[in-house]
Amino acid sequence: MDKQTETELEAAAFRALRDHLRERTDVQNIDMMNLAGFCRNCLSRWYQEAANARDIHMDKAQAREIVYGMPFDEWRDKYQTEASDEAKAKFADTHS
Repeated sequence: MDKQTETELEAAAFRALRDHLRERTDVQNIDMMNLAGFCRNCLSRWYQEAANARDIHMDKAQAREIVYGMPFDEWRDKYQTEASDEAKAKFADTHS
């Protein structure tokens, strides 16, 4: 496979993941962190870091809007719920 095709496939996979996470607003970031070790915020940080590495200025809010599909504060107000004590404890155990 040539490099351009590989890049295009990787970009398509990223878009599919981004779109899937936008649709699955029932899945909380803490649950993703506890299960997979990353969440929407991680994905947006990686996106921001990739942009900045290419001298494209992007701040955290801009990167999060790309991943969330809306400003983060709006997403949080609409979809974020209080994490259970169990989820918080698991997070603390695995991310200390």
